[in-house]
Amino acid sequence: MERKKSPIANLFLFIVFLILYAPIFFLIFYSFNSGGTMHHFENFTLDWYKELFNDVRLLIIVLNTMVVALLSALIATVIGVIGALGIHSFKRRSTKNTMLSLNNVLIVSPDVIIGASFLILFTISGYKLGFYSVLLSHIAFSVPIVVLMVLPKLSEMSSSLVDAAKDLGASGWDVLTKVMLPYLSPGIMAGFFMALTYSLDDFAVTFFVTGNGFSTLSVEIYSLARRGVSLNINALSTLLFLFTIILVVVYYFISQRTRTNGLGVRK
Repeated sequence: MERKKSPIANLFLFIVFLILYAPIFFLIFYSFNSGGTMHHFENFTLDWYKELFNDVRLLIIVLNTMVVALLSALIATVIGVIGALGIHSFKRRSTKNTMLSLNNVLIVSPDVIIGASFLILFTISGYKLGFYSVLLSHIAFSVPIVVLMVLPKLSEMSSSLVDAAKDLGASGWDVLTKVMLPYLSPGIMAGFFMALTYSLDDFAVTFFVTGNGFSTLSVEIYSLARRGVSLNINALSTLLFLFTIILVVVYYFISQRTRTNGLGVRK
C-alpha cells in the first residue's frame, strides 16, 4: 500500500523549493523592469534584452563559454569512459579502490586549490593563459565526474553479455562499440550533461586560468557585479536559466528513450 506524505513533509518540501527558486524568479521578474533597479518595479519592458543582444562583447563571451563547455564536456566524456573502463578492468579490488579514490580526490578538492594548481603549472611551464588553459582545466575537473557516472553502469552490466558476444565471434572492437557502449549510454549521457553543467557553472578554477583577452561568463558577471549589477545581467541570467531547463528536458527525454530501448519496448 502506498503511503501518503504528511502535510508537514509537503510543507517542508515547499519551503525548500521556495528558498531555492525564489531568488531566481526574483531575478527574472526584474529583468523586465523599466526602472533600471531591483528595488521598485515600474513598467514592463524588453529594453534590457535588446541591450543584451546589442552588446557584442558580452555575446562573444557567452559564445566562448558555450564553446569551452561543449568541447570540454565532449573530450572529458571520451577520456572519462576510457578511464571508467580501465578502472573496471582491474581484477584486484584493492587496486580498483585505489584508482577510484584517486579519481574522487579531484572531486572533493576545493576549486580554489585546483585553480591555483593549474595556474602554477601553466606559469612554470610558460604556457600562455587563455582559451586553451581554460579548456584543459575544465577537461581535467570534468573527467572524474564522467568516471563516476559511467562506473555504476559498468558494475550493473553482466559479464555474460560480453562473453556471449565473444562466443559469437565478435572482435574486441565490436564488443566495445556494439555491446558495451550502447549499454553504458545512459551513464555516458549523464556524464556528458554533468560535465557540461559543471563547465558552464565553474568560476573558481576559471578565474585563475583566464588570461588577458579571454573571459568566460562567470568571470565576466563577477567583474560586472563588482561595478554594480545592470539589469541586462538579469536578462542574460534569465536566458541561461531557460537554456538550463531545456538541457534538463532534453536529457530527460534522451534518458527515457534510452531506457525504453533498453527494455526492448517499441512503439
